[in-house]
Amino acid sequence: MGSTSDKIKGTANEAIGKAKQGIGEATGSERLQGEGAVQEVKGKGQKAMGDAKDAAKEAIDRAAAAARRTTE
Repeated sequence: MGSTSDKIKGTANEAIGKAKQGIGEATGSERLQGEGAVQEVKGKGQKAMGDAKDAAKEAIDRAAAAARRTTE
């Protein structure tokens, strides 16, 4: 999965998780609140994975550019 799709899925899971928590609080459903909290954390993890993939790609691109400069 690419970094952009990780970030998109992460954002969606965060939003859905927050919504579930709000509905759970409004209805008194501890189960729904718990599910929402888990889903929100999952979304944050997905977004972090997307950020890490971006950072790794940028580091590889910089290293490749430096290697090309030294061979020229």
